[in-house]
Amino acid sequence: MADKTEIRKDLPEAAKRALAEAAERRAAAEKHERAKELGGPKGEEPTRYGDWERGGRAVDF
Repeated sequence: MADKTEIRKDLPEAAKRALAEAAERRAAAEKHERAKELGGPKGEEPTRYGDWERGGRAVDF
């Protein structure tokens, strides 16, 4: 699919409306900036790498 917003013509009207509504919601969600985490880890997301460090102690989970 060349264009993400392209809607297939062989879909029922209800499906076309649902896809258009979902595209509008995604566009609206992208406009809002996510809130910054207060007191969170610095740098890369530690849960992605399976470890966390607080006060010099490393915790693996």
